[in-house]
Amino acid sequence: MARTGTRAAILSLMAAAASASHALADGEVNIYSYRQPELIQPLLDTFEKETGITPNVLFLDKGLVERIQAEGANSPADIILTVDIARLTEAKEGGVTQPVNSEIINKDIPANYRDPDGDWFGLTTRGRVVYASKERVAQNDITYEELADPKWKGKICTRDGQHSYNIGLFASMIAHHGEAYTEKWLTDLKNNLARKPDGTDRDQAKAIYAGECDIALGNTYYVGLMMTDELEPEQKDWAGAIKVLFPNAKDRGTHVNISGMALAKNAPNKDNAIKLMEFLASGEAQHIYAEQVFEYPVLPGSEPADIVKSFGPIKPDPLPLADIAANRKKASELVDKVGYNDGPAM
Repeated sequence: MARTGTRAAILSLMAAAASASHALADGEVNIYSYRQPELIQPLLDTFEKETGITPNVLFLDKGLVERIQAEGANSPADIILTVDIARLTEAKEGGVTQPVNSEIINKDIPANYRDPDGDWFGLTTRGRVVYASKERVAQNDITYEELADPKWKGKICTRDGQHSYNIGLFASMIAHHGEAYTEKWLTDLKNNLARKPDGTDRDQAKAIYAGECDIALGNTYYVGLMMTDELEPEQKDWAGAIKVLFPNAKDRGTHVNISGMALAKNAPNKDNAIKLMEFLASGEAQHIYAEQVFEYPVLPGSEPADIVKSFGPIKPDPLPLADIAANRKKASELVDKVGYNDGPAM
């Protein structure tokens, strides 16, 4: 059977057949991934070269937990890779993960980026920062709290308030300030919007470039992706129009989210899966991952890519992500309660 870059077709057939004998084949590890295959392939190529274990990847843009639940005890999934704390907690709460207690992983990954029960682990972080117009915004410091200041009325753009990236930030505000404060803050932020929430993080940079707004919320890694996009070179102009401001750099630090991994509940290749998880936590893999996706490695002392360094230093909010995740439901409810996605009041 021919081997493709990700062998997604092979794994799809495995999953459909739920063949225990195939899933238990020596020297393999099966990955269900929300992270796009091309972003993780350099890591997997290095792992296979060093260990001889062949990674099989099935990419899903939705329904990963539901698929593993439906496959049940015969699921070929060994490892879950995903891009957000929400999806990691969703996997745990959906009963499709199992705890891992590895001295190697626990040594390399700080406690605030690990599930207290060992059901998930962060691999890289990205800051939820402010994109600011180089031409129209003079200041280089900002706080999340300041986004509610009337001086920004009609000058802020964001994507959908219910998007997981924004929900994570709003949940962190609840964790730091409480629900009542966050409700008022969210209402004031809504009324400072230039338009209804819409688009992706890249679209917020595009809107600043077009003069539709002066500041926006976005993830750090999108700036690196825009700066290096050869397929749509106009995105380099969007990135060139903005500067990255790290909110709360002078006090608690900037809210960060994670990409992460979890061991699947019925992993048929458990030993190989743990080997891959330990590799992904290592300095070698952290370096490759950071260079490939323009995110920050979680391993203490590891350096981000030069492009990411060019944004300036980040001081991450040390609040455990598990504490933030506990407030996501409240944050989602507040988004609806204040009518955030309706845009600014007329």
